[in-house]
Amino acid sequence: MVHCEIVPAVNQIETHPSYLREEESAFHQAHGIVQQLWASFAKGENEIFNNPILTNIAQAHGKSVAQVILRWLNQRGIAVIPKSVTPSRVIENADIFDFTLSDEQLAQIATLEQGQSLFFSHRNPEMVKWLSEVYR
Repeated sequence: MVHCEIVPAVNQIETHPSYLREEESAFHQAHGIVQQLWASFAKGENEIFNNPILTNIAQAHGKSVAQVILRWLNQRGIAVIPKSVTPSRVIENADIFDFTLSDEQLAQIATLEQGQSLFFSHRNPEMVKWLSEVYR
């Protein structure tokens, strides 16, 4: 944004229950930038679909863990584009608007924060160099 005349409309960043990105989210909201995520399900890392906090919340709402994660993101104002080639999961992923997570449940999910990417560091100079070469 500092190096452009036009403020970006969208910033796609890794965001999931293990990496909340609250500081980035606040920045995006303050500047009218839509935060869009990638890795909403953390690529299944850390047994996310079996996490006791997420499974308890899912059971309380009669939903799946995936639906809880998508609803959590939606309630935070983060643009969600879940990926699936399985028709039943596509339908399930869209069925997140008939429940709301409570403040207590949102706070429980926040305890899963690990404060770092599960995949790589965007601040590692070697990784930045590699990414810039891959996406030319």
